[in-house]
Amino acid sequence: MKKYILSAIAVAGVFFMTSCEDFLQPTSEGAYSTDTYFQTDQQAIDAIDALYDGFQDEGCFGREIMWEQGAANDFVWGRTRGYPALATLSLTGSVGPLNDAWGKLTKQQQKANWVIDQLLKKQGKGNLTAIETRSLGEAYFIRALAHFYIAYRYGTKDQGVPFVRYEDFADGYKYTIPPQRATVMENYQLIIEDLDKAEALLPTIDQYPDSEFGRAHKAACAGYKAKVYAYWACWDKTQYANVITEVNKMINQYGRDLAPDFTDNFTSDYAKWRNKEYVWSIPSEGGGNGKGGIEFVGVSMDNGAWGYMNGWGQFKPSLDIFKEMQKDTKDLVNGAGNDDNNYRLRKSILEYNQPFKFFGDDRVFWSTRDVEAGFMIAKYLEPFTHKDAINTGYVSDNSDWPTARINFPIMRFADCLLLRAEAYLATGNAAGATADINKIRARVGIKPLPGNATWADLYHERRCELAFEHSDHLYDLKRWAVGGDAAIKALAIAELEKHPDARHYEDRSNPESAYTEGPYLDYQTPAKKWEDWKIVFPYRDTEISNANGALKQNKGY
Repeated sequence: MKKYILSAIAVAGVFFMTSCEDFLQPTSEGAYSTDTYFQTDQQAIDAIDALYDGFQDEGCFGREIMWEQGAANDFVWGRTRGYPALATLSLTGSVGPLNDAWGKLTKQQQKANWVIDQLLKKQGKGNLTAIETRSLGEAYFIRALAHFYIAYRYGTKDQGVPFVRYEDFADGYKYTIPPQRATVMENYQLIIEDLDKAEALLPTIDQYPDSEFGRAHKAACAGYKAKVYAYWACWDKTQYANVITEVNKMINQYGRDLAPDFTDNFTSDYAKWRNKEYVWSIPSEGGGNGKGGIEFVGVSMDNGAWGYMNGWGQFKPSLDIFKEMQKDTKDLVNGAGNDDNNYRLRKSILEYNQPFKFFGDDRVFWSTRDVEAGFMIAKYLEPFTHKDAINTGYVSDNSDWPTARINFPIMRFADCLLLRAEAYLATGNAAGATADINKIRARVGIKPLPGNATWADLYHERRCELAFEHSDHLYDLKRWAVGGDAAIKALAIAELEKHPDARHYEDRSNPESAYTEGPYLDYQTPAKKWEDWKIVFPYRDTEISNANGALKQNKGY
């Protein structure tokens, strides 16, 4: 099955080849225009494919955005990094991963802006083809995504983020510095408008053939609108009603639901990629010659991978998330009461002496490399279980880009269902929240809640169900710490201020070794302290100076 996102976008790459050095300095995308470029459907497809391609990059969802999760308490960094302030809530300025993600997302936004402007100009001269109409919808979707991942990470109710729509300028955009919006709520409204336009123009999932799998579609627009409204509700609780509306639409109009099995969302089996839980992902091919896809699955393998491949070992589960998932053991439907039957735990995390298959061989887990955690992420392990996984095409042979064949979820319906549960709790519908949470629990063999759902139940389910995914657990904590109900606010701040724990083994090479439990041995100081202004990241100092007054630094930085 050919995945569109893995194509080599040679032609499109030509007119999108601009510098990312000065992020707020918009540049014209070259001399190309509707008079010289958007002349065929294939040219429109190439342009859009180049936009998608940026999201899988190491500087975006491939890895850099995940470093931010060190400030929550589920990830630890398996290898010491040069930016501990990112994990200890002690940033005084911007750091490498933030700069990379900011640059990648702002550049994606600029490119999408240009494509939208060009296609609207062509539309003004006559009708667009069906492919060009779809491409316009995809460009709106991509602009909305890039804008959203900048907006919530840098914008507050008192100060928004820079954004401009090229098509709003009758005489053409002059590529000046985009204005900083007065409030992030203004950014959210503009994002919703783009998603509305995209939803009107895009097909449904089922209208795409397999060769086009992974493109934007109507349900993805509704899913992201639900998420935007949930984040907006941090500042305006009335927006929770819109979360419910959008998730209802995903179910009733677009047929979204949970997949039959939790692991259907993390498999190399193409036949399971198009399941009902799919909302938006980065379809990754793995395969020989370093084929494209998401790097994160490889860098979360154990460093050195016991000689099978060059795993990087950069992200490990903490003891804290392991214990959070262990809480479900006492509530298993099968009543066995031990971790071996705790399905979601075992499919998410490997602990010492746990059996697993790697490159076709039966193993038990242990690790002697890097800073000790005592665990490995298992959620994306399935492509690596195949015999001779590199030569059979499941895993890349390029150690500098360790991708694997997996439909890596950026958003899946479980995320949206739990956002609706949160909105139900916030609007006084505990019964609705209970039903949504119990549906999540039932799929992984956990008994229903004994009574109506609480904020503690919502916190637990989002944390456990979506662990190690791009649902952004850190920002869940931040928005709850600032705008959440008192109960979830307390839980969020407690996690934000706690240093993660790990297991420390007497003999790390012995899977049956005795161990103690204590603090993870990296970035232990300074002690983490939550303050509400830390809900956002700082802009890079050079961005502030280059903007010459057009960009204001976030409070506290």
